[in-house]
Amino acid sequence: MTSPHATSLRNGEIVEENELGSIRRVTADTLPILSGMSIKRIVINPGAMRTPHWHADCNELTYCISGTSFVSVLDSYSRFSSFTVSAGDMFHIDSGSLHHIENIGDEPAEFVLAFRSERPEDFGLAASFGAMTDAVLGNTYDLPASDFTAMRRDTTDRKLARRSGGAEVPATAWFDDPHKFSVEAQSPAIGVAVGSARLARAQYWPALKDLSMYSLRIREDGMREPHWHPITAEMGYVHEGSGRMTVMDSDGTLDTYLLEEGDVYFIPRAYPHHIEVVDAPDIHFAIFSTSRCPATSDTARRPAPTRGRYSPRRSTCTSTTCRRSRSPRPIR
Repeated sequence: MTSPHATSLRNGEIVEENELGSIRRVTADTLPILSGMSIKRIVINPGAMRTPHWHADCNELTYCISGTSFVSVLDSYSRFSSFTVSAGDMFHIDSGSLHHIENIGDEPAEFVLAFRSERPEDFGLAASFGAMTDAVLGNTYDLPASDFTAMRRDTTDRKLARRSGGAEVPATAWFDDPHKFSVEAQSPAIGVAVGSARLARAQYWPALKDLSMYSLRIREDGMREPHWHPITAEMGYVHEGSGRMTVMDSDGTLDTYLLEEGDVYFIPRAYPHHIEVVDAPDIHFAIFSTSRCPATSDTARRPAPTRGRYSPRRSTCTSTTCRRSRSPRPIR
């Protein structure tokens, strides 16, 4: 695949990779078209964790693909929350909120994380402590400075760490939490014979501020019809399957490219585009938008409203699928 709009996230820039797991990312440094968004894929092996950290310049919206994990969050005004997530769950983290992700299951935990910045700035808790003297820490915790002499002094963040002992998960972490949303447990807001969309957006999840997501599935004889988003950009991750994306650029040129599992694409605000399924029984996208409640304009005219949308042209939903009338042409 050679396209200015897409690249592989699974083979993206390595942030950290070892026996504890893997963190890879796509930012504007590797996909220059990105604006106001970027993405990471994190795999955490059993008994490991993504260490406590925060993002200085953007909110985070995370989709859990597999595994079971424990998440803790320290928000503004020292409000603490903790909860568990499994496949099909999502969670939202405000900019500046300290948080960690810990695999408490027996299989690798995989996540796709969208950020509201093309170049997110991260700070690790351990790295920030490494910048402080024993005396500062002693005064902070009202302890002798000598108690901190054994602390590792390193301002380079260690992003993955091994857990010592068994997981400690409070009973309350299994309950619902405002940071968490089970998108795959929702009934499809849009459901037709050839596809469906489950929405994680502000009217269902008030925690969202400047990001949203929908889980889009299209059957092999379907397509996401031509459309554009008047006020939002779109960034999508291919979880399963393969498809052909066509994007029209502002100079009138068309960019058509194949998307495969592990790929990520970016569509700037108001750029027309459509998706067809090719060489796969179906395709599943996790699609993120730069709005808490994105809108869509479609090229197709419809005589009457259908479920979850308005007619004839403007829709407040983020997804419409239709049946493809013929086999897809090969990508050239």
